[in-house]
Amino acid sequence: MPHHVRARYVGAHALGDLAAGVVAAVAGRGFCYGYHADLDLVGHLHGPGSPAWRMQLRQVDRLVESVLEALPAECLLAVVADHGMVTVDQAAVTDIDACEPLHDGVVAVGGEARARHIYTAAGAADDVLATWRSTLADSAWVMSREEAIAAGWFGHRVRDDVRVRIGDVVAATRGSAALLRRTAEPMESALIGQHGSLTSAEQYVPLLAATN
Repeated sequence: MPHHVRARYVGAHALGDLAAGVVAAVAGRGFCYGYHADLDLVGHLHGPGSPAWRMQLRQVDRLVESVLEALPAECLLAVVADHGMVTVDQAAVTDIDACEPLHDGVVAVGGEARARHIYTAAGAADDVLATWRSTLADSAWVMSREEAIAAGWFGHRVRDDVRVRIGDVVAATRGSAALLRRTAEPMESALIGQHGSLTSAEQYVPLLAATN
């Protein structure tokens, strides 16, 4: 689909019409991007690098081959992912819902398994920060909102309307750890592959470029 202020969304049912739609969109020297979600889905369900994930990667490879073969001359195809993923180590999981010390002073927990936003009761932020830091010392980087912003976790510049949405305390997991909520988020907690933290496996993705 074209990518500008007047972008037009075109749905796809399978790899075939996704490939055909991309080729048709650039026939007149246009710009479009096509998104294929299944590799991400299989990674969540089975873990990145698993046999199922590798089989799905082969389908993506065939999709790229089909598009590239049909592109007009001098058209550039760029293949990139929006993020990476890690396989969660069950021995490194903390279930927030079952860990009573992590509840004190907490009003709400947001985010996802690899990056949590903790919203605290009035005046409780410092105590919550200290508790989460000590409890998760080996499994997560834990910072206050201001510390995380200063460290660049949310980019070089954070608008005021974004700042207020960030948790009073923010926790990003290390290695292959995860901060699950098995009671509040049973479906999400069952996923083997997760993403959202600061590791190179999640933040660095390949960019492949080719012309026909």
